[in-house]
Amino acid sequence: MFTRIREDIKSVFNRDPAARNAFEVLTTYPGLHAVWFHRLSHKLWTWRWYWLARFISTISRWFTGVEIHPGARIGRRFFIDHGMGVVIGETAEIGDDVTIYHGVTLGGTSWDGGKRHPTLKNGVVIGAGAKVLGPIEVGENARIGSNAVVVKAVPANTTVMGIPARVASSPQDKEAVKRREEMAKAYGFDAYAISADNPDPVATAMGRMLDHVHVLDQKVSDLCKAVNELGGDVCEKLPEVELDDVDFINAEQKAAERRQTKKKE
Repeated sequence: MFTRIREDIKSVFNRDPAARNAFEVLTTYPGLHAVWFHRLSHKLWTWRWYWLARFISTISRWFTGVEIHPGARIGRRFFIDHGMGVVIGETAEIGDDVTIYHGVTLGGTSWDGGKRHPTLKNGVVIGAGAKVLGPIEVGENARIGSNAVVVKAVPANTTVMGIPARVASSPQDKEAVKRREEMAKAYGFDAYAISADNPDPVATAMGRMLDHVHVLDQKVSDLCKAVNELGGDVCEKLPEVELDDVDFINAEQKAAERRQTKKKE
């Protein structure tokens, strides 16, 4: 038991930069206290001491603000950051090294018996306020954005966000993201805010424009090569972006950043 507690405390330092020392984590992190209460209540649940298990989970909710049904199965190094308002249903299954934030619900969508709550594989991270509903599976190392409502399975190594949640980035997007960053630098402006998982519609449009430019450049290059092989002499050098154009793009970007900062303030 104490080995698991030490393991839990150690894992916090990898996921919460606010943690300063082990004693502070031991005494002031309600998310960990809720997990420790749950281990006791879950053991009683497996022994069929149902009322006592539910009573201990209720005591845990009073002290921590986290409600975990004693029937839920939780792996190692599970971390609930802040914790208030978290609800985890009876048939939920949580793997190792999972992190969830306050206001998260792992709930059901049916009153029928049996498996009705989500399964989270190893390394999943769920943002504040997200709702994961039904007997669905969230794959390893998946990310769920804050306030998302997830009602369908999430593939491994994927980021989802929105209501209902949709894929914002996936392993297949990595090559496109890298290509966009390289093109953005080549055209003289920073790649800030053009990542595939950024919900900003302007950033999304910019990313698609860069994809379109990449395809056009490749087509023009292929066409020039074919013409030159037939004896032509074209496309020796593509026109460079003028400095004034770069300055204009940078100025527009900085203005957008200032507007975004004002909105946050």
